[in-house]
Amino acid sequence: MSDGIWSLDWYPLFHVDSYGYRPGRSAIDAVRTARQRCWRHDWVLDLDIKAFFDTIPHDLLLKAVRAHTDCRWVLLYVERWLMAPVQREDGCIEPREAGTPQGSVVSPILANLFLHYAFDLWMTRTHPAVPFERYADDVICHCRTQSAAEALRAALVERFATCGLALHPQKTKIVYCADTNRSERYPTVQFDFLGYSFRPRFTAWPNGTYGVSFLPAASPGALKAMRREVRQWGLQNRTDTALEDLARRINPYVRGWINYYSHFYKSALYDSLRRIDFHLRKWARRKFKRFKQKPKGAREWLARIIRTKPGLFAHWPLLHAQWPDTGSRVS
Repeated sequence: MSDGIWSLDWYPLFHVDSYGYRPGRSAIDAVRTARQRCWRHDWVLDLDIKAFFDTIPHDLLLKAVRAHTDCRWVLLYVERWLMAPVQREDGCIEPREAGTPQGSVVSPILANLFLHYAFDLWMTRTHPAVPFERYADDVICHCRTQSAAEALRAALVERFATCGLALHPQKTKIVYCADTNRSERYPTVQFDFLGYSFRPRFTAWPNGTYGVSFLPAASPGALKAMRREVRQWGLQNRTDTALEDLARRINPYVRGWINYYSHFYKSALYDSLRRIDFHLRKWARRKFKRFKQKPKGAREWLARIIRTKPGLFAHWPLLHAQWPDTGSRVS
């Protein structure tokens, strides 16, 4: 056995539908694959492993590590990482009897290795016809029928119990992938995966017609977090800062949001990003005396800046250029 457990040569051992913490794979790849499979399968089993990182059994995890290395130094350090006690804010020291240390650079790969055996290979053996996407402990399974999804959930409850894990009974759910071609009505037609909400959405079809597709877009939770971050910047209070400097400060954050959440149905971002312009208009009214009693003047001033410097703020090209939406149902 190789003792290079942390080398890149180890990553190809993982399942093709394991996307987390692997070179050349990303969360967006997982979302894209899930989108395509939701069009082909009527049902989704959305898994939520209860307190996953805190409950991984050390004995089973070390057994998985030993399957890939017999280097005693690797095994020794992994065991020490796992067993290291936790110091609480009040100074109290608590022993660690299960789970991986939060914030440790080794935790993601150890957790990935554990689920490789506990879930990925088990699915390959017992449910080879059920495709899935897994990013760390975020897992989506695609089923043809509701009864198949219910049977899979029951089987996974038993499987995870043997591995020292448990499915969250409320957060684990069976979802119907409703769209124009699926007219049946079911109570649950939405799930969240990696910051995206999948649900029926009205969209343009490739043939020029319109209909309902089961599509991902930035989740309400993600959009709420964006708006909260924008408020915390307090742009309207930075009247001692030039507009160009404000752009340099916030553009890395805004560009990150756009780069991640604009891959699918990017129009879901528009309202949250417009909040930035709202705060910029308030900034202008406080900075320039001529706008204090003329809100319309601040709006017109900002519109002129957008026309003359359309790339100054990272969100302006997205909001003010007439680009086609990427939410349409194409593979």
